[in-house]
Amino acid sequence: MQFRYRLDDRPPLLPLLLFGLQWLAIAVPAIVIIGGVVGHLQSSDPAAQTLYLQKLALVGGLTMAVQVLWGHRLPLVAGPAAVLLVGVVASRGYPDGVVYGSILVGGLLLTLLAAVGLFAGVVRLFTPRVVAAVLLLIAFTLLPTIRDLLLDPGSGAPPLVQILFALALALLLYAAQRFLAGVWQATLIVWGVLFGSAAWLLVYPPSAGSPGLPLFALPLHAWALPAFAVDPGVLTAFLCCFLALAVNDLGSMQGVASLLQPEGMPGRIGRGMAVTGLGNALAGALGVLGPVDFSLSPGVIAATGCASRYVLLPAAAALLLLSCSPLALAVLGAVPPVVVGATLLFILSSQVAAGLLALVADGAPLRFEHGLVLGLPLLFGTVIAFLPPAVVAGFPAFLRPVLGNGFVVGTLTAILLEHLLVRPQ
Repeated sequence: MQFRYRLDDRPPLLPLLLFGLQWLAIAVPAIVIIGGVVGHLQSSDPAAQTLYLQKLALVGGLTMAVQVLWGHRLPLVAGPAAVLLVGVVASRGYPDGVVYGSILVGGLLLTLLAAVGLFAGVVRLFTPRVVAAVLLLIAFTLLPTIRDLLLDPGSGAPPLVQILFALALALLLYAAQRFLAGVWQATLIVWGVLFGSAAWLLVYPPSAGSPGLPLFALPLHAWALPAFAVDPGVLTAFLCCFLALAVNDLGSMQGVASLLQPEGMPGRIGRGMAVTGLGNALAGALGVLGPVDFSLSPGVIAATGCASRYVLLPAAAALLLLSCSPLALAVLGAVPPVVVGATLLFILSSQVAAGLLALVADGAPLRFEHGLVLGLPLLFGTVIAFLPPAVVAGFPAFLRPVLGNGFVVGTLTAILLEHLLVRPQ
């Protein structure tokens, strides 16, 4: 692929800020949505829920900046790991100190394993077929999330209206990508979110605002550490969560690597996993969910044509500023779910294209066996992703984070087929 800016390029100030705004538009909804779920689980106090969002933004901004400058040094956006939400839900009834103490321990263990070089050697497992499966799994296992965004019951709109609006907005983004040029095309995601939000809110305005939120308020209690304790069952469940998190992080880095072909990937993976571990340790100390590199980043790169890692620094700086502004977090989190879903459809379409390109990245001719390495993981992972919550809740608690995650199940299945069962020549 051809990129306007390559991995280590430093764009001029205006493109730098605009591209950074696009990454921010990807990071903020995850913080608001996942943080809102956990915040409501932990407290009914709006001030406590807002503080939780502030701490998530703080951890996300710090982790992203350190990754870009000293970690894997790849254009990957980071945010709260949804897989850890599984552990939090499974541990309801336990004190916060037990839950977040387990995240702290898991983060430190992940850092230790990265420091001894465990993950650097795993890179050879990610052949072009496995990378292609990973990129396709990202798109297909996010379909339940997109479905829920496009059928938001709180929007006040009929489901058919939401679906047709999302389709129209996605097609409009494709048309704009074809006919626009320069910085307008490169920052298309930002304009799509702004235009889509304005169009939707004009017809379906929000029923209520966010009264009483201050414009500026430091997360003064962010450093108040929970009273940590260790429970073997809870810790075991979270260690399984961290296995899924590690596979997700590895898949994200390898997905970007398939597009950019950077040098020194084993070292990048080792440093990246270490920073992810430290970020989770910090998050556990602050009493919030730990971060992970988002697997949809390759789709954003393919859609925008910008592969520079430096454009994530303005996004990281903005997250740090947002951690000091409850009102700004609430405003940015007010993007209608249907607009977020339509934007994800556009981004993940590029992700699918990137996955198909990765399949032939080594220049070898396509064979029937290559399709088998993709087929079962893609189908089985999608089935797992669409399992009803009641079914997943029936899995053993310590296996739920792995067996209930379609992306992780699909990735492990692809590795098993590629290296043990099919082994295409």
